[in-house]
Amino acid sequence: QVQLVESGGGLVQPGGSLRLSCAASGSIFSIYGMSWYRQAPGKQRELVAVISSGGTTNYPDSVKGRFTISRDNAKNTVYLQMNTLRPEDTAVYYCYAVVGVTKVTTWTYWGQGTQVTVSS
Repeated sequence: QVQLVESGGGLVQPGGSLRLSCAASGSIFSIYGMSWYRQAPGKQRELVAVISSGGTTNYPDSVKGRFTISRDNAKNTVYLQMNTLRPEDTAVYYCYAVVGVTKVTTWTYWGQGTQVTVSS
């Protein structure tokens, strides 16, 4: 079994910054793609950032230039640096990972979510 534990959410004023972390633990052979999603009340969950095992990143236009995803493979951890936050960034942020639990078996996992609130 693999667990993803997020941290770093909270309340921040518009224009401020937050850094989210997501640490994976458990029976991990290898971690492939890692992503951050978010879900605002009454809306569908949406992709915020994705990073491959090799470090290639991708972002939707809504956060491009403001958010940066990175990973530390030695720590099985992915980060999301969020700058110039806006009220519309308010949501629960979820970590998602594609994990090889053996050499031939891959599963996907979600974290429990961390609340980010952008408000004055």
